Amino acid sequence: MANDEVILLGFWPSMFGMRPRIALEEKEVKYEYREEELMEANKSPLLLQMNPIHKKIPVLIHNGKPICESFIAVEYIDEVWKDKAPLLPSDPYDRAQARFWADYIDKKLYIPAKMIHTTKGDEQEVATKEFIEVLKVMEGVLGDKAYFGGDNFGYLDIALIGFYCWFHTYETYGNFSIEVECPKIVAWSKRCMQRDSVAKILPDQQKVLELAKVLRQIYGLE
Repeated sequence: MANDEVILLGFWPSMFGMRPRIALEEKEVKYEYREEELMEANKSPLLLQMNPIHKKIPVLIHNGKPICESFIAVEYIDEVWKDKAPLLPSDPYDRAQARFWADYIDKKLYIPAKMIHTTKGDEQEVATKEFIEVLKVMEGVLGDKAYFGGDNFGYLDIALIGFYCWFHTYETYGNFSIEVECPKIVAWSKRCMQRDSVAKILPDQQKVLELAKVLRQIYGLE
């Protein structure tokens, strides 16, 4: 795999784009990262060529072949670069559970999380409550383990950790403390941030908040 060409198309604040980046870092794969713009008019020809169906990031390009969607890319990375510790559990049931909860995160957490900083009033309040409820569910899944996979950082950790760089933004606009509501999730997040693979990929929380402020102005919320 030493001569493989690996390119990853992403967008710096996207938790979806962070997933395959962290996976590549965990596997110590050399790759070229290319930042994309999400406005339709500014999307690169390469992105449109490699993901003509959805026209969105992330796209992992391995030797000229595209792999789209964040979880599919992470699983592909895990299957192709097997010389490093696996990201998915070896047991079929545990692997199925990891996939179930990763899917739960995307279906139940992402929308209320986004609505916290893109709405106001009652809609924002409902979104904040829903966000906290989902995080509490994930806190129950984590339990007293170091990582969702036990002692080993892996697939489900990668699925959730990208949200951490948005925590300050959620707290600012939702007017709550994640550490008060879900202390185990915050402790887990800080533990993940001690890993080079995570620390070098997740952007600074203040930088994310500044982006959110700009977006709120665009949406006419400020």
